[in-house]
Amino acid sequence: MIKRRKTRPVYVGDVKIGDDAPVIVQSMTDTKTHDIEATLDQINRLYQAGCEIVRVAAPTEKDALALSEIVKRSPIPVIADIHFSPRIAFIALESGIHGIRLNPGNINDEGKIREILEECKKRNIAVRLGVNSGSLEEKLLEKYGYPTGEALAESALNWSEFFEKVGFKNFKVSIKGSDVLQNIEANKIFAEKTDIPLHIGITEAGPAGKGSVKSAVGLGILLYMGIGDTMRVSLTADPVEEVKVAYQILQSLGLRRRGIEIISCPTCGRIEVNLPEVVKKVEEKLEGETLPVKVAIMGCVVNAIGEAREADIGLACGNKSAILFKHGQPVKRVSEEEMVDELLKEIKSMKAEK
Repeated sequence: MIKRRKTRPVYVGDVKIGDDAPVIVQSMTDTKTHDIEATLDQINRLYQAGCEIVRVAAPTEKDALALSEIVKRSPIPVIADIHFSPRIAFIALESGIHGIRLNPGNINDEGKIREILEECKKRNIAVRLGVNSGSLEEKLLEKYGYPTGEALAESALNWSEFFEKVGFKNFKVSIKGSDVLQNIEANKIFAEKTDIPLHIGITEAGPAGKGSVKSAVGLGILLYMGIGDTMRVSLTADPVEEVKVAYQILQSLGLRRRGIEIISCPTCGRIEVNLPEVVKKVEEKLEGETLPVKVAIMGCVVNAIGEAREADIGLACGNKSAILFKHGQPVKRVSEEEMVDELLKEIKSMKAEK
């Protein structure tokens, strides 16, 4: 079992982050926020995929003014993403948002940041304190030469101290870079010195395939170390894919269970059914299923029930047929033509029972 780092709780709307809460999955819309209907449509798609908190961009006053309607109709808490403009931050705060993302390195005005924090405290709005390699303070760049993990951690620690000195504690910290090892080092240093909840992610991870691998490595290592209270997988893809990959990472570490987890063999010369086709059909048919079920599709007698006893249900394939099994026990033999339908029928039955 992974022993998670103990952190203090922060609430974004009614969603608890840190303390004894599970690792919360986030994403960000890629719509123009002032297009209210398009933004809400995407938020609803993200919610259906399992997203628990959503961030929306507010680079303009027009975007910030749209937030009140979006917040009113969103099924999950909304965080406004603010970078350079304190004025837009105040408009966003008046909209009823549940959280605000601030990058102090971009605002670079302690007086204005203090005013924003005072308003957040008055309205009980959570803050995500963002530090990343692209906006590191000049004095830290001069000290370290470039955005090292140590430099990023020091920036986050300095700003956290500033937040707490002005009496604001309702915040979590996000330390992000696109370099996996730098990211791990920065978060590890910060985690060892505070009990502030951490939002983790590998920023600008890349397209869906490569970005998923990069995120799985970087975030997987941090999560295995017990670091991370909430996360986003940042992909150049449909944001719904970010949510799916996030749950896959969490599920692989035993930290969350949501939807179908498929265990299937690599292909080899022993296989006597069209295993890739079987797996593809099962995956397509179960797309969007939220029931937490572990499904094993094993290709031959070597990799059969014995290697998939921990699965809830599965197929042990052989010569143009398969044994359908549940919890390690055979149920019946099915032909290659009917195996997918029989498997789906049993999963449907399991869902009805639950």
